[in-house]
Amino acid sequence: MSQGLTDQFKFDQHGLLPAVVQDWLDGTVLMLGYMNQEAIAKTLATKNVHFWSRSRNRLWEKGETSGHTLQVKELFVDCDHDTVLVKAQPVGPTCHTGERACFFSRLDEQGRMVGEKTQDAAGGILESVLRTICARRASPQAGSYTSKLFEAGHDKILKKVAEEAGEVLLASKGGKKEEIVYEVADLLFHTLMVLGYHDLALHDIYQELGKRVGKSGLRVTR
Repeated sequence: MSQGLTDQFKFDQHGLLPAVVQDWLDGTVLMLGYMNQEAIAKTLATKNVHFWSRSRNRLWEKGETSGHTLQVKELFVDCDHDTVLVKAQPVGPTCHTGERACFFSRLDEQGRMVGEKTQDAAGGILESVLRTICARRASPQAGSYTSKLFEAGHDKILKKVAEEAGEVLLASKGGKKEEIVYEVADLLFHTLMVLGYHDLALHDIYQELGKRVGKSGLRVTR
């Protein structure tokens, strides 16, 4: 690594800085590791994430034994230049336990670790809404709009998607941003209902969109 490049980072007294790894598709924080100059240089050169192991005191490539590598998409550094953010494509589960990500234990209000594993840390608000939708499908609740839609059946869910798509068109024609935001939120919710009905995850959609990055969106038909 060139001297000019190393000057950009503020390593700690051990020559390390933390590296947060994030799934490039949905923003899920996969793990935290530590990098030194050599690890950063190797990561940039190979496009596979490398860390410095504090316990083994050596450079290591994530997945070098398991095959569960992290393929680099983009690297960022924070405002203080002492933390790296890696956006990566995981190959297989990232955590050594076999979980997709390392953050699956929730802390309660007293700061105590809750026993059961959860994937609630994954993704963002859309994933959170879809988890609620799936929970309502599995355990209907009285008075729940989502439960009522599932009870009404597939055709009713699809009808709502069509209705909300029409509302988005009208809001866009009207040009009022607050109405556009409101109607698009409604459309997204009812689209998530479709995913919940078919037991599909948003990550399935992200993977499909990821395949299209950098490619023409035109689908040729014969």
